[in-house]
Amino acid sequence: MQPSPLNLLLLLLLFSTSTAFSPAHNVTLFEDASWSNPQRGSFSLTKPKSCTAPSPPPLFAMGRAFYSNPVRFLDHSTSATASFSCSFSFTTTNPRSCPLGDGIAFLITSTAAAASTPQHTHMGLPPPQDSYFAVEFDTNSNHVGIDVDNVTSVASADAAKISLRDNREITTWIEYRHSDTMIRIWITHSNNIRPKNPILASKIDLSKRFKEFMSVGFTAANVRGSSVYTVERWRFKTFLGMVPPSMEAVKTGDCSVCSQWDTNIEFGSFNTRRTRKEILILVVVLTSFAALTVLFGAGVFVCVCVIRRRGCRRAEMQRQPYRFHGGRMVPMMLSLSEIRSATNGFNHDRVIGEGGSAVVYVGKIPHCGTVAIKRFNHENHYDSSLARVPFNTEFATMAGCLKHKNLVQLQGWCCERNELLLVYEYMANGSLDKILHGRPSCSRFLTWEKRLNIIHGVASALIYLHEECESQIIHRDVKTCNILVDAEFNPKLGDFGLAEVCRRSLRGRDGAGGRATFPAGTMGYLAPEYAFSGVPTVKTDVYSFGVVVLEVGTGRRPVDETGCLLCEHVWGLWERGLIADAADPKLLGRFSRVEMERVLVVGLACAHPNGEMRPTMREAARMLGGEAPLPALPSKRPVVMIQSVVAHAAEELASATSTPWSTPRTHFSKNQYHPDNN
Repeated sequence: MQPSPLNLLLLLLLFSTSTAFSPAHNVTLFEDASWSNPQRGSFSLTKPKSCTAPSPPPLFAMGRAFYSNPVRFLDHSTSATASFSCSFSFTTTNPRSCPLGDGIAFLITSTAAAASTPQHTHMGLPPPQDSYFAVEFDTNSNHVGIDVDNVTSVASADAAKISLRDNREITTWIEYRHSDTMIRIWITHSNNIRPKNPILASKIDLSKRFKEFMSVGFTAANVRGSSVYTVERWRFKTFLGMVPPSMEAVKTGDCSVCSQWDTNIEFGSFNTRRTRKEILILVVVLTSFAALTVLFGAGVFVCVCVIRRRGCRRAEMQRQPYRFHGGRMVPMMLSLSEIRSATNGFNHDRVIGEGGSAVVYVGKIPHCGTVAIKRFNHENHYDSSLARVPFNTEFATMAGCLKHKNLVQLQGWCCERNELLLVYEYMANGSLDKILHGRPSCSRFLTWEKRLNIIHGVASALIYLHEECESQIIHRDVKTCNILVDAEFNPKLGDFGLAEVCRRSLRGRDGAGGRATFPAGTMGYLAPEYAFSGVPTVKTDVYSFGVVVLEVGTGRRPVDETGCLLCEHVWGLWERGLIADAADPKLLGRFSRVEMERVLVVGLACAHPNGEMRPTMREAARMLGGEAPLPALPSKRPVVMIQSVVAHAAEELASATSTPWSTPRTHFSKNQYHPDNN
């Protein structure tokens, strides 16, 4: 429920009059202390003495001023000790004919009314049996010291750069943070700017010194000389709740960080009395403001009613990571400012992956949550097509029809200025490559059961691409780097920057592509015939999958540091009847030998040098699940036989009325959701 303007007016009037009190009602003065300007909250702690009188001055002259109410420093219910912040200004006035007085001290004590005895008159500090904390400003030796239950300082610093002895005003800041048990003290002749470095910092735990309630104030004494110590602009605050990063910025009345026991004390920083004329002016101003607020609110209400329906529809569209366009679901378009905000301006600390054509950042976008943001090579300004080709290919493939539990889901995109970005769901465990070949502490979590789940998941994704998707898709870059793992170790195939899309009615034998290209992919995962001819087929994806299966089972890279091929290593063990010995040593033997042999045999069958001897992905998945018999592998590693499929593919292309392969540009133009068209 929104407060009415009348209520706001009453609250503001109440606040404006609640501070109209005299500081004299909130400060209690002892001994020689007196008010020098009660309206401004200025008081003097000592009186000048005559140093030329025939009789000697009194031996004991001091004054104290304390906040009238005790301040809570301990909360026994939560075992919390208060942190505090204090700032004040003081001046020292000294008659020329007299020596300097003892000095002035900020004091937190358990007994405010107890005065020092003649034997303990150092600045009027309490006797040793009292519990107190003081920051002393010794005008004789010109130093700042910290006293705890004793007049002998536990820490001190020379104030050589700032004289405590002249008549100039000195501003002081004192902070105690209980979280790090540190006392910090700053002093300066300027009352506006606190110095960067404190004059004194000391590690002291005050939790054993404080009682539940303590008195806060000042004390000063004239024993050896005569000085008048005057305090102005005193601000003090305790924090028994949350402590702000900067105590200095906290003002009285700012209770965004207050607990029920926090205390605010402030004198001299505001005018404490308002005249009737000022109150009348304030009433007129606030009444006018309330009337304008009512008129403005009425206008806003009318505007909101007019645009609400349109805004609700737009907000609903923004809440959905996908929307309908052209009869199909496509990812939503995001602004560059949203993505910059999510990545902290593409901060290097947000980078979680980097490849030849793109850098991947982690970020958080409203309505999408934590996401992975793929930024295509933005540095190629001289030739934007270098970044646009993989961007167009991946966007066309992912936005076209891909919706499968084992495929990384595209949630948004951005094509603004010179930036090309795709936004994917975030995978907590990163790539399978890093888990398999990273630190041993990572790979030990990859149990045999989780490895089987990953193999079955990747097989399911490739079956969807090859047989179930509207247009057959050849991934062309199946490898462990492009298999991402979520928090539950479920695999998702990603990175479709090299994918090829083929119409089913025109695809070649075994799903062969239409034109020869330069082989794209990663060495060790490339099928021999693809490396020779440059024509991708579904069987080239099967070969790459077979290498992945062997890599997951053995824990070895496709090509190790010595140049040994993984396939040759496993074939060698197969020839000797020891294929199960290829199992990853990091599994420590915790696997089924029968399952291991089945997985490795299927891996060899999929990675057969002869593409015609490889199973389809559906056949391979049934073998892995034990639903189909294992293939009869030759006793010796077969010789690589390369047969060009270019002529066959070219013959089919010549008889086709249109190309079976959709480039990124033709794909977008036909479906009319190219990012450049939005």
